[in-house]
Amino acid sequence: MVGDQEAIAAVLNRLRRAQGQLAGVIAMIEQGRECKDVVTQLAAVSRALDRAGFKIVATGLRECVTGDPEGNEKPMTEAELEKLFLALA
Repeated sequence: MVGDQEAIAAVLNRLRRAQGQLAGVIAMIEQGRECKDVVTQLAAVSRALDRAGFKIVATGLRECVTGDPEGNEKPMTEAELEKLFLALA
């Protein structure tokens, strides 16, 4: 992912937060915590990953549509963009 450094930093922060939450879920399971608590935290991890994915797509959409500035990658087709969005849905 090339481009806006602030957006990249935001995505990395979200992914690191999700990584920490996932470690917490693993610890909760190892400790035998209640199912409700584990599922609640797992849902939070899932939302954090979804947000990171949507941010990547939103930030990279221009690049996906136009291709990279150096011409190393071709622009994505409408079908490829749709598939990318559906992968996150």
